[in-house]
Amino acid sequence: MSASENGTSPRSLTFGLRGLCPRCGKASLFDGFLTVVPRCRVCGLNFTGHDAGDGPAVFAIFILGFGVAGLAAVVEFLFAPPLWVHMVLWSALILGGGLLLLRPLKGLTIALQYRYRSVEDPEKPGAT
Repeated sequence: MSASENGTSPRSLTFGLRGLCPRCGKASLFDGFLTVVPRCRVCGLNFTGHDAGDGPAVFAIFILGFGVAGLAAVVEFLFAPPLWVHMVLWSALILGGGLLLLRPLKGLTIALQYRYRSVEDPEKPGAT
């Protein structure tokens, strides 16, 4: 059985990034901002065993930390603004960036768990 036949095609990762069910890609993976639905409303895939944990937050911290530290260094060397400018500018960027990254990263983490069958679930393709 190929990856596309058993529902674990690379598109499942794209669906996860978009916050959609990794199996069907038709229903939302979330109920609210970061709360994962217990089951897909369209195909019935069970999400109760899927737990993203702190992974999405850690990845968001790494991504934002690298980007903001680099940008802050460039701004400091080019413009040498007062400290309050750095605090306002980078605080807003970190807060906004964190909120923008958390949901797609959580969806991607759950899609990865679905694709690579990390949850022992008889409904999953290939599970026993």
